[in-house]
Amino acid sequence: MQVMTFEQAATVPFNPFDLTKIWPHKDFPLHEVGRMVLDHNPNNYFAEVEQLAFAPSHLIPGIEPSPDKMLQARRLFLYPDTHCHCLGVNYQSIPVNMPVNTKVCNYQRDGSMMVHANGGGAPNYFPNNFLGPTPSADDIWHNDSVSGDVLRHETGDVDNFLQCGEFFCNVLGADARERLTDNIVAGQIACAQEFIQERAIANFTCAEVDYG
Repeated sequence: MQVMTFEQAATVPFNPFDLTKIWPHKDFPLHEVGRMVLDHNPNNYFAEVEQLAFAPSHLIPGIEPSPDKMLQARRLFLYPDTHCHCLGVNYQSIPVNMPVNTKVCNYQRDGSMMVHANGGGAPNYFPNNFLGPTPSADDIWHNDSVSGDVLRHETGDVDNFLQCGEFFCNVLGADARERLTDNIVAGQIACAQEFIQERAIANFTCAEVDYG
C-alpha cells in the first residue's frame, strides 16, 4: 500500500482522491503491510465464493473511508445494497460472510432467510434494560480530529496532462507506446469527425508532444 499524510494531501499538486490521478511511487513508495496466501481451492464454489459479500463499507475501527467521490457515492452504498438484492437482507448470516469474532452482536433482526436464533426474545432497540447488545468501551473510531471539504470547487485549472505525459514517456516502453497509438488510431480516432480528431490530438500533445 501507499501512505500519504494529511499534510501531504493538502500540498500535492493534484487531487489525491481523483480517480484519474495516481500517487507517484517515487514520492509515495509502496509499503508491504501483509500477504494473502491462497493455499487451497474452495470445496463448494457457490457457498464459499459466489455468496461472498465484499464491500468497502465493511470497515473495522481505525480504518475509515477516504473522500474519494466514487467511493463515497457508489461503493459505500451500492455494494451492500447489491448484496441485499442478490443474497437477501441477511447476507451477513451466511457462513462465509459471518464475523469470525463471536463477540460481535447487533440488533439485526428478522427478514427473509433468517437462519439463526434471530436474537431470541431480546429487545431490538437500544438502549434497553433487558441485556441487549451494548457498545464496547473500545468502540472508538479514531482519536484524531479530521476535517473535510464540503464546498463545490472549480476544477477547470486542474492539470490533467502531466501524469499522462509521464506515463507515456517514463512508464511505457517503445513497443507499448506504439501499441497504444495504433489502438487509438485504428479503434476510435480514424472513424471520428475531423474536428474531433484535431481536439483529441491536441489533448495528446498537451500530455506529450511525441504522443500527439
